[in-house]
Amino acid sequence: MTEPALAYDDVAETCEAPAEAGQGAVIPLSDPDITLAEIAAVDAVLRSPRLSSGPLVEEFEAAFAAYVGRAYAVAVPSGTIGLLLVLKACGIGTGDEVVASSYSFRETAHAISLAGARPVFADIDYWSGNLAPAKVEERITARTRAVLACNNNGHPAPWSELRDIATRHGLLLLEDSSEAIGSRYKGALVGSFGDVAVFDFAQPSLLTCGEGGMVVTDDVDLAVTLRRHRSHRLNERSSVVVSSTAAYQAGISDLAAALGLAQLGRIDEIIERRRLTEQLYATHVQSFEGIKPPYVAPDVTEVNWFLYLVHLGTRFTRSSRDAIAEDLRVEQVEAAAYSHPLHLQRHYFDLGYRRGDLLVTEKIADRAVALPFHTHLTDSQIEFIVETMKDASINVGAGAAIY
Repeated sequence: MTEPALAYDDVAETCEAPAEAGQGAVIPLSDPDITLAEIAAVDAVLRSPRLSSGPLVEEFEAAFAAYVGRAYAVAVPSGTIGLLLVLKACGIGTGDEVVASSYSFRETAHAISLAGARPVFADIDYWSGNLAPAKVEERITARTRAVLACNNNGHPAPWSELRDIATRHGLLLLEDSSEAIGSRYKGALVGSFGDVAVFDFAQPSLLTCGEGGMVVTDDVDLAVTLRRHRSHRLNERSSVVVSSTAAYQAGISDLAAALGLAQLGRIDEIIERRRLTEQLYATHVQSFEGIKPPYVAPDVTEVNWFLYLVHLGTRFTRSSRDAIAEDLRVEQVEAAAYSHPLHLQRHYFDLGYRRGDLLVTEKIADRAVALPFHTHLTDSQIEFIVETMKDASINVGAGAAIY
């Protein structure tokens, strides 16, 4: 006999309220917005005979495709695996090049190397942190097959210009929306601009399944090929057509899909709650001199930030950025460098990239600090975070910096 589901009061008693600043508890970088709706959804799956990939995954795919406004959605374990499947499905591999950004919190672009192609990094716009169209065009060669652009930290990329470049050069336009669920460019949701778009549902995404992702497209042939590369169903083992492709067995479980469906059903509520957190930060950082103010491009309708970034002034160095993050951690505030640029990581260093290759990327990455950003933060906690960071910036000796 199964135990009854927890009642609301039971759940309330088992979940600790967030500790206020100064009480000694760690303030985490991210903290998923989980309610009784998510708990009930997962509980229902645990009481069912099916935990692995099943009907709930298909329901999640259909619901997410409808939300973004695309014809097809394919659930995957992560944004990186999703992009890998896209590259395989498009025949992009050894000898091919994909223009991409080196600046990101998530390393979705690793899929380019995993597919056997060469990532060609282009520099970014100083204000938005997204690929600069003029820099993308400079990197295109006869071997270029695609452009992979990220909606960096929730801020949509300049999709009109990137689409124009891709069309003129006959390239695929791939959209990495792993950091930007719910953001809008010229009124349209991110995920609707590339030939194919990739999402990731791991933390700190505002919609989280624990781990998981989604690939969306309007191309039926691509969607079918993606499914063949992802996994084979039991009833497809005897199919000559389907079994001609060796699958990665890269699906998600009904448990993850149930959590994702519940989060998707609440996505407007989650976004609104995160906006309140953003407003609290905006109030407290006004007194923090010498930092780069938040930027929203003219064509961007709505930005839902992935993390709360503070861009330190030019008098700060990479080492002082690290010292500030460490001071925050000492005070039990989880903080991190937003980006360790891909072109400076060992794998890409071995491909010939060096510091100095992407000056804007390096300048911004050396001074960007990611602060806790989620719906459970209180006003006093945010005030404590900002004041601690201000004190830490003085401790490193940079003083008020001019951007």
